[in-house]
Amino acid sequence: MDKNLPLAVLCGLLVGLGTYWFLSTNWFIGAGIAAVYAGAGYFYFAYDISLLGSATQFDNPIDKLGYAIGLFGLCVSPMALAQYYGQQGDTTLPFVVLFMGTIAFLLFISEAQRQNEHRH
Repeated sequence: MDKNLPLAVLCGLLVGLGTYWFLSTNWFIGAGIAAVYAGAGYFYFAYDISLLGSATQFDNPIDKLGYAIGLFGLCVSPMALAQYYGQQGDTTLPFVVLFMGTIAFLLFISEAQRQNEHRH
């Protein structure tokens, strides 16, 4: 039996329950975050993906600058949006957790697709 999927579901449940218990008492938010992290966890466990490895590299200095600007935006925007919209309630930290999980999921599936293309 493939252990990657149950392990990923466990990872997603832990993050979702942690969000539900400590950050937001809305079960819908916790379930959504659990699903995002379960999906990201599956691709992390199923493929040989380094969490801190750099999969994207550019040789052109202008491309490197554009990549750096985009990464800066990805790092700052969840906190900025959470601060802006979080003034109405306790949505700031769950939003940041969800946004980071979404970024991880998208990075992992793109790397898994690249690895899958090289196998065939």
